[in-house]
Amino acid sequence: MGHRSHFVRLSPRRRSVQPFLPAQLILASAYIDKALLLADDVPDRKLTSDEEEAKRIAEMGKPVLGEHPRLEVIIEESYEFKSTVDKLIKKTNLALVVGTNSWREQFMEAITVSADEDEEDTGEERLPSCFDYVMHFLTVFWKVLFACVPPTDYLNGWACFVVSIVIIGLLTAVIGDLASHFGCTIGLKDSVTAVVFVALGTSVPDTFASKVAAVQDTYADASIGNVTGSNAVNVFLGIGMAWSVAAIYWHMKGKPFVVEAGSLAFSVTLFTIFAFLAVSVLLYRRRAHIGGELGGPRGHRLATSAIFFSLWFLYILFSSLEAYCHIEGF
Repeated sequence: MGHRSHFVRLSPRRRSVQPFLPAQLILASAYIDKALLLADDVPDRKLTSDEEEAKRIAEMGKPVLGEHPRLEVIIEESYEFKSTVDKLIKKTNLALVVGTNSWREQFMEAITVSADEDEEDTGEERLPSCFDYVMHFLTVFWKVLFACVPPTDYLNGWACFVVSIVIIGLLTAVIGDLASHFGCTIGLKDSVTAVVFVALGTSVPDTFASKVAAVQDTYADASIGNVTGSNAVNVFLGIGMAWSVAAIYWHMKGKPFVVEAGSLAFSVTLFTIFAFLAVSVLLYRRRAHIGGELGGPRGHRLATSAIFFSLWFLYILFSSLEAYCHIEGF
């Protein structure tokens, strides 16, 4: 027993379909043969009304060829969908690599001398230079210290976050105390010590974080936002919370909490003027021939760096002269 059917052959490479001519399909399965023979070999007999109705319904539902006996199938690849899937897979693999990093690997990387970057042309790892060795031995303490931060796969990243905040707080406290003792040792006033050493020591981590954000991010929002955000936290949260706690403490003691202004008015006014100049420079750098707040042609980069360094130097100079009464403040 056999059935006649039509088939199509798919050819993905040529994106075409080669139809077969109607061919005889032989059912080789013994089970199917047996089932079909049982249906066909039953001797002719008069069917009941229920069987006639079932046969009529079965014949109405059997497959038949329509007006178009041939089928053409064209298989095309969606390059947009493929690009999206590739990006998702890449991000997933990167997350797995970062998440599976262990503490041992962090310490191994911290104590290993390595070059800054690989060769862009060949992709081969280059040997560390003399400068790399010098910088490694100068920063190996900080590398090992920050290697103590747990990887991000512990407690869904909360362990990394909490330990990082604790280490940053301890470093800030230590740097502030060391700067105060250093200024006291060499005879500097507290205002000058705070402007020069304390501010510099606590702002260096923000500077490097902004530099890394500027290199890795396409836009300057992250790097500049980090600087302005850290200043906002220092002014509103740092000073505000400390003074609030002190005011509540002395109020419970029945004494007023008084903070002398000193040279604060002069320093704030000077800082506001220099900040306005810095923002004006950033707005000027948005012109088309420069390209944006960061980067751009080499000449404009050097000029911007020189202007900002000069503003910082002048701020320290004027604040120090006012503190030692060489110029009159207000």
